[in-house]
Amino acid sequence: MNSSSYKKDFSDNAILVDSLKKGEEKAYIFLLDTYHRKLYAYALTLIDDPVIAEDIVQNVFLNTWQYRKKLNAKYVIKSFLYKSVYNQFINTYTKNKATMLLQMKYYEVMYEEVEKTDEKSLERIITLVSKEIEKLPPKCKEVFSLSKKEGLTNAEISEYLNISIKTVEAQITKAFTTLRKKLGNKIKVSLFLLFSFK
Repeated sequence: MNSSSYKKDFSDNAILVDSLKKGEEKAYIFLLDTYHRKLYAYALTLIDDPVIAEDIVQNVFLNTWQYRKKLNAKYVIKSFLYKSVYNQFINTYTKNKATMLLQMKYYEVMYEEVEKTDEKSLERIITLVSKEIEKLPPKCKEVFSLSKKEGLTNAEISEYLNISIKTVEAQITKAFTTLRKKLGNKIKVSLFLLFSFK
């Protein structure tokens, strides 16, 4: 089987699920290669901790493999994986005390938006957001990334970069304003794919 047919075969949901249920290692590797980065980015939007986010994703893949015989070819594997990450997050978060209802509602709404978006559109959105962030002025991009990607508070960024908190707030506002012009009403859904909103 050449590489092109390998990709074509496993891109078919029914074939992928059936191969996983049969315990085919290549199918599992395809699953990891295709979804690990996306699921990790999604997990980071749910919990602002790279280590825990990685643990969540690893547990999802391990559980998917361990209970692969229970997979149903009628259900899209992408949706199953995203939902599994969300459920794993809920379980993890519950152990560390439940989050507020309003915050949980936000996550549910954002998850539904992701669910309604097909794979190619998700890729385009991620690429677009990344490109627009790279176009931000250097200082603006640095402050925005520290806030949304690294999860630092405004005070921590102020101390880290040796600038005032007002300057930090101004740079974040500037970043949002610029990105909103480029991304329009989809700014929250777009950034949700990459960063955790505060």
